[in-house]
Amino acid sequence: MFRQLLVGGAISLLNIAIHSIAMAGVVFVFKRRQAAQDNLRFQVHLVLLMIAVVLVLNIAHLIEVAVWAVLYSLLSVASNVSPFYFALVNFTTLGYGDVLPAARWEMLGPLTAMNGILLLGWSTAAIFAVLASQLRDR
Repeated sequence: MFRQLLVGGAISLLNIAIHSIAMAGVVFVFKRRQAAQDNLRFQVHLVLLMIAVVLVLNIAHLIEVAVWAVLYSLLSVASNVSPFYFALVNFTTLGYGDVLPAARWEMLGPLTAMNGILLLGWSTAAIFAVLASQLRDR
């Protein structure tokens, strides 16, 4: 069990680093925005800004899931399903219905879920913060 916690913890830290880079990208996109003069221009600007922010964060999440998938593949965690699919099911806390992990690596699923909840929640907070700041500045 200690080995599973160690491996899962290392991958979680790697994903936190990846997400930190994505957050730097969000800040970069946010800082480059232009102040809108009229209402229509503001609305178009807001839509484009939110699309860019969510796109950056979704790309980050896919990379983070891919990191888990590589680990799952290397360790043969789930042999009868795609490692990316299995990682995505865990990361999003969708839960098992069609496949179970290898018994010796069963703790990696919950660790992936913990990592996913944290990073998805972080993204939700960032999206809300960007939107709130735009509306507040308006």
